[in-house]
Amino acid sequence: MATPCTGDRFLGTSAVISEGFAKQLTDLPAELLEHILCFHVLNHIDICNVSSTCKRLHDVCHGRGKVWAHQYKLRWPRLQRFYQQNESYDWLKEFKTRHVVGQQIRRTVESISKRFFTEVVLGDSFAEIESLGAPEHFCEDELLGILNSDVRKCLTLKYYAKKILYFLRQQNILRNLKVFLERAPEQQSALEGAVLVDQYCNPLADITLESISAQIEEITDKVKKCLRVKNTAHPSLRTSQGDCFVLENLELQRQVICALNAVLYDQLQYKGNERDYYNPLNSYIHQVLLRRTGIPISLSVLYMTLARKLGVPLEPVNFPNHFLLRWCQNQRRSDDIYDYVYIDAFGKGKQLAAKECENLIRHQVGADYYSAISSSELLLRMVGNLLNIGKRGEGNEKSYQLLRDSLDLYLTINPDNVQYLLLQARLYFHLGIWPEKVLDILQHIQALDPTQHGAVGYLVQHTLEHIQHKRHPVELEVKKRSVPEHRDVLYSVGLIMKHKRSGYNCVIYGWDPKCTMSQEWINTMRVHQLSKGADQPFYNVLVQDGTCRYAAQENLEPHSAPPEIAHPEVGRYFTEFADTHYIANEELQAHYPEDMCKTHGTVEEHYHGLTPNSGQSPEPTANFQDHDLLDP
Repeated sequence: MATPCTGDRFLGTSAVISEGFAKQLTDLPAELLEHILCFHVLNHIDICNVSSTCKRLHDVCHGRGKVWAHQYKLRWPRLQRFYQQNESYDWLKEFKTRHVVGQQIRRTVESISKRFFTEVVLGDSFAEIESLGAPEHFCEDELLGILNSDVRKCLTLKYYAKKILYFLRQQNILRNLKVFLERAPEQQSALEGAVLVDQYCNPLADITLESISAQIEEITDKVKKCLRVKNTAHPSLRTSQGDCFVLENLELQRQVICALNAVLYDQLQYKGNERDYYNPLNSYIHQVLLRRTGIPISLSVLYMTLARKLGVPLEPVNFPNHFLLRWCQNQRRSDDIYDYVYIDAFGKGKQLAAKECENLIRHQVGADYYSAISSSELLLRMVGNLLNIGKRGEGNEKSYQLLRDSLDLYLTINPDNVQYLLLQARLYFHLGIWPEKVLDILQHIQALDPTQHGAVGYLVQHTLEHIQHKRHPVELEVKKRSVPEHRDVLYSVGLIMKHKRSGYNCVIYGWDPKCTMSQEWINTMRVHQLSKGADQPFYNVLVQDGTCRYAAQENLEPHSAPPEIAHPEVGRYFTEFADTHYIANEELQAHYPEDMCKTHGTVEEHYHGLTPNSGQSPEPTANFQDHDLLDP
């Protein structure tokens, strides 16, 4: 009797089973047969073949047995955490499903480069993966398998696998955020909200509420230890993880605050990041815990969470330009701002009276600014900070990504904010992406606020033109080195270069026989000061610092010891790093069909016998951008 998964012969150690040996084998007890068939050298094809030889072995290899459970765990070890040990599963069915999903995902990833080489790949491009209807962890595991393969190879496949994983995880986090926002305000934890923001902006990092809570629990234990020295009978010492209580006695609360300050600021050396205030890492709770620094709002979330775990009910205060916490000094909740002490978590837990808070911002404010806010309002403030950092950015891919992510979060929390809806539409329009989404946003803005007709009308007109243009895409230009007008082009795609003046390392991914930038750009970059000016080949290069630049031929030279270029867009153009150069993927080779031959010739000329030095430390790079800045 045969299963649907059959084979013509054994592979590896199970290549041949003689009739006599098979007879002896089937006489063994089922437990021993299972033990033999779980031997590590047997793979799933071997088990399929074994199970097809006779009814006895077919029964031993049934889907819910140990044999297929072993094969599944051997093939996909990362998935074990999704299965309960005391439950029964059809492992053969799980194996087949995971295998089919993996093949479908890999085919999709492989097809994306051909379809989107000249465009920006967006989330709606991955709808076909979502439509598989497969368990989310199956999709993630296949993508992680691609990303964890040989570090220097399959770069294009990894590039798109990373984008898909980024999108899928963000979609899941947005769903979790919407569930969080639907809860009653008293059931919304500021810490959980901060973790969701952190996860959304860093979807490829391993950030969980459980891991963050565990780190906070460690700090709580240190505070308890400090508290025990002062008061061995303190009620907070008897609490365990997950307990929810409030200390009624103000002196007992004061003892907790004193111990908390001692541990957080004196022992653990947490502090406000004044030197690098606008670094987005200051807003991510996992980075605050790792680097022990942050901005007022992120440090306040940590401080408030610790205080509440120990029985002190601090509340968040949306004070302008400097987030604070308030601590009631009355037995009952009060509306009088003078009944509170205000705690500056950014200023090492300094306690302030109401009007002293104004010294932090050097101007007077009304009583409304001293009121407590909800967790969702706290998240809006946190995301708003990230939005402002994104707008302050240099117009590079990283700042645009932060702006897009923070806009997604803000509009999930407050979907009818016209100002940020318009910013989102303008951002997509500026980047030339997702025109259909832009029209949806503009329609929503028009319904919310008809007075925005002027701005909306302009964007609608030009977005429709963009959509029309996309329906008639321009064919990719083929640049051959052999044509006369390209005779001055010395270098080729894939070569690792050094900039003679700025000292940065880069890899070439395109070239023009003459400078093609606007006259304004040429004047700004002082191209006329070059010996050959704009009348020389210019190269598109990916720089070690993550920027993309346009460099003149006279400023470039082949690197003497080519390093690997850690640029996020390398995989878009190249499929492999080959010690001294990059190998262009099919799409880039179609654009520059004669370049790889030239690259190999240059490599042979310059690096013949050179010991690979890809682990070399990168050289200093210039810190400027050639991209236009976003003006929201």
